[in-house]
Amino acid sequence: MAYTLKKITPVLMVEAIEPCLPFWKALGFEQVAEVPHGDGLGFVILVKDGVELMYQTRASVHDDMPSLAKAPMGGTTLFLEVTDLEAVIKALGKTPVLVPRRQTFYGMDEIAVREPGGNPVVFAMPVKT
Repeated sequence: MAYTLKKITPVLMVEAIEPCLPFWKALGFEQVAEVPHGDGLGFVILVKDGVELMYQTRASVHDDMPSLAKAPMGGTTLFLEVTDLEAVIKALGKTPVLVPRRQTFYGMDEIAVREPGGNPVVFAMPVKT
Protein backbone atom coordinates (compact mmCIF):
# COMPACT_ATOMS: atom_id res chain seq x y z
CA MET A 1 0.00 0.00 0.00
CA ALA A 2 1.23 3.48 -0.80
CA TYR A 3 0.06 5.33 2.28
CA THR A 4 1.04 5.69 5.93
CA LEU A 5 -1.36 5.60 8.85
CA LYS A 6 -0.76 8.48 11.26
CA LYS A 7 -2.99 7.64 14.24
CA ILE A 8 -6.26 6.11 15.34
CA THR A 9 -8.60 7.97 17.67
CA PRO A 10 -11.66 6.38 19.23
CA VAL A 11 -14.89 8.40 19.18
CA LEU A 12 -17.14 7.16 21.96
CA MET A 13 -20.86 7.78 21.55
CA VAL A 14 -22.70 8.59 24.79
CA GLU A 15 -26.00 10.10 25.87
CA ALA A 16 -24.21 12.91 27.78
CA ILE A 17 -20.55 13.94 27.77
CA GLU A 18 -20.46 15.96 30.98
CA PRO A 19 -20.57 12.94 33.35
CA CYS A 20 -17.55 11.42 31.54
CA LEU A 21 -15.20 14.40 31.86
CA PRO A 22 -14.23 14.05 35.57
CA PHE A 23 -13.13 10.44 34.96
CA TRP A 24 -10.60 11.47 32.30
CA LYS A 25 -9.56 14.72 33.97
CA ALA A 26 -8.66 12.74 37.13
CA LEU A 27 -6.28 10.75 34.91
CA GLY A 28 -4.65 13.94 33.62
CA PHE A 29 -6.47 14.33 30.30
CA GLU A 30 -7.06 17.87 29.08
CA GLN A 31 -10.11 18.95 27.10
CA VAL A 32 -8.71 20.70 24.02
CA ALA A 33 -11.87 21.16 21.93
CA GLU A 34 -15.60 21.19 22.42
CA VAL A 35 -18.69 21.69 20.31
CA PRO A 36 -21.96 22.58 22.02
CA HIS A 37 -25.17 20.82 21.02
CA GLY A 38 -28.54 21.72 22.49
CA ASP A 39 -28.21 22.48 26.20
CA GLY A 40 -24.87 20.72 26.64
CA LEU A 41 -21.78 19.46 24.93
CA GLY A 42 -22.16 17.56 21.69
CA PHE A 43 -18.51 16.72 21.06
CA VAL A 44 -15.17 16.98 22.89
CA ILE A 45 -11.55 16.03 22.31
CA LEU A 46 -9.43 14.95 25.29
CA VAL A 47 -5.64 14.49 25.16
CA LYS A 48 -2.78 13.38 27.39
CA ASP A 49 0.78 12.50 26.41
CA GLY A 50 -0.09 12.19 22.72
CA VAL A 51 -3.11 9.97 23.40
CA GLU A 52 -6.36 11.36 21.98
CA LEU A 53 -9.95 10.42 22.79
CA MET A 54 -13.17 11.91 21.46
CA TYR A 55 -16.73 11.83 22.78
CA GLN A 56 -19.88 12.67 20.84
CA THR A 57 -23.46 12.50 22.03
CA ARG A 58 -25.97 10.29 20.28
CA ALA A 59 -28.11 13.40 19.52
CA SER A 60 -25.12 15.14 17.92
CA VAL A 61 -24.26 12.04 15.89
CA HIS A 62 -27.89 11.81 14.78
CA ASP A 63 -27.78 15.40 13.50
CA ASP A 64 -24.37 14.94 11.85
CA MET A 65 -24.44 11.32 10.56
CA PRO A 66 -27.90 9.82 11.19
CA SER A 67 -27.01 6.30 10.03
CA LEU A 68 -24.34 6.01 12.74
CA ALA A 69 -26.65 7.09 15.56
CA LYS A 70 -28.24 3.63 15.68
CA ALA A 71 -24.99 1.98 16.82
CA PRO A 72 -25.01 0.56 20.37
CA MET A 73 -23.24 2.53 23.08
CA GLY A 74 -20.81 1.08 25.57
CA GLY A 75 -19.55 -1.54 23.15
CA THR A 76 -16.00 -0.25 22.67
CA THR A 77 -13.20 -1.38 24.97
CA LEU A 78 -10.30 1.03 25.29
CA PHE A 79 -6.87 -0.44 26.06
CA LEU A 80 -4.36 2.08 27.41
CA GLU A 81 -0.77 1.12 28.15
CA VAL A 82 0.59 3.18 31.03
CA THR A 83 3.94 3.59 32.77
CA ASP A 84 2.63 3.55 36.38
CA LEU A 85 -0.42 1.40 37.08
CA GLU A 86 -0.40 2.27 40.79
CA ALA A 87 -0.76 5.99 39.96
CA VAL A 88 -3.66 5.22 37.59
CA ILE A 89 -5.42 3.10 40.22
CA LYS A 90 -5.03 5.93 42.72
CA ALA A 91 -6.46 8.45 40.21
CA LEU A 92 -9.42 6.15 39.51
CA GLY A 93 -10.52 6.47 43.13
CA LYS A 94 -13.80 4.65 43.67
CA THR A 95 -14.48 3.93 39.98
CA PRO A 96 -16.18 0.51 39.84
CA VAL A 97 -13.78 -2.25 38.81
CA LEU A 98 -14.85 -4.67 36.05
CA VAL A 99 -11.76 -6.89 36.19
CA PRO A 100 -9.60 -6.77 39.32
CA ARG A 101 -5.89 -6.19 38.92
CA ARG A 102 -4.21 -9.20 37.34
CA GLN A 103 -1.19 -10.34 35.37
CA THR A 104 -2.02 -11.60 31.90
CA PHE A 105 -0.56 -14.27 29.65
CA TYR A 106 0.55 -11.49 27.28
CA GLY A 107 2.81 -9.95 29.92
CA MET A 108 0.71 -7.11 31.28
CA ASP A 109 -0.27 -6.04 34.79
CA GLU A 110 -3.75 -4.61 34.27
CA ILE A 111 -7.08 -3.52 35.69
CA ALA A 112 -10.37 -2.89 33.87
CA VAL A 113 -13.01 -0.33 34.82
CA ARG A 114 -16.11 1.14 33.17
CA GLU A 115 -15.99 4.85 32.40
CA PRO A 116 -19.17 6.89 33.07
CA GLY A 117 -20.30 6.63 29.43
CA GLY A 118 -20.50 2.84 29.76
CA ASN A 119 -17.35 1.80 27.88
CA PRO A 120 -14.86 -0.63 29.42
CA VAL A 121 -11.34 0.77 29.87
CA VAL A 122 -8.31 -1.45 30.49
CA PHE A 123 -5.20 0.18 31.95
CA ALA A 124 -2.11 -1.99 31.52
CA MET A 125 1.58 -1.85 32.28
CA PRO A 126 4.20 -4.34 31.09
CA VAL A 127 5.18 -6.81 33.81
CA LYS A 128 8.75 -6.22 34.96
CA THR A 129 10.81 -9.33 34.37
